[in-house]
Amino acid sequence: MNPIIQQFKRYGFLSSEAETAIEERTKHFFKKKHDHFLKSGQVLSSYFVLEKGLIRAYFYRDGKEVNTWFGEENQIFGSILPVYTNRPSFENIQFLEDSEVYAISVEDLNELYRMYPELNLIGRKIAEEVCVILEERSISLHIESASERYQSLIRLQPRLLTRINLGHIASYLGITQETLSRIRRY
Repeated sequence: MNPIIQQFKRYGFLSSEAETAIEERTKHFFKKKHDHFLKSGQVLSSYFVLEKGLIRAYFYRDGKEVNTWFGEENQIFGSILPVYTNRPSFENIQFLEDSEVYAISVEDLNELYRMYPELNLIGRKIAEEVCVILEERSISLHIESASERYQSLIRLQPRLLTRINLGHIASYLGITQETLSRIRRY
């Protein structure tokens, strides 16, 4: 089954007609490790799900990459500014492994919202979940120690530690690689 449909069903009921319409509008493609789904400044309004693979989102600050999130299989992704405001992305989304991707454009999704009202509830629940994740991340960066942020990462996305290099993880945690090495020793 189409992974976008599978993920949408986690949030609510989908009629068979809506499933067919989503299937017809879904694009399926493969990306190589180091390819980008999106680069800063682009407006690429799509939701996507990885059937297989791994991604990271990052931006540049003072010439250095700052990782903001990582994504694994079977989650819905998209860059918030293009998806919700049709503005250029601030972040880059890069594949860290060879990946298999299913995507649906926000334009197609908005058309489907008009045609199938049950998708509105699903879209709202997805947006709510994104808000919760972003607020938890913001609070984590402001009130948790580096060690606590590392423990949260282990708890929330344990498989990442074996799939992502330590430099990316340190950047995500807002610490140096040396500090991460010290934290991992304890």
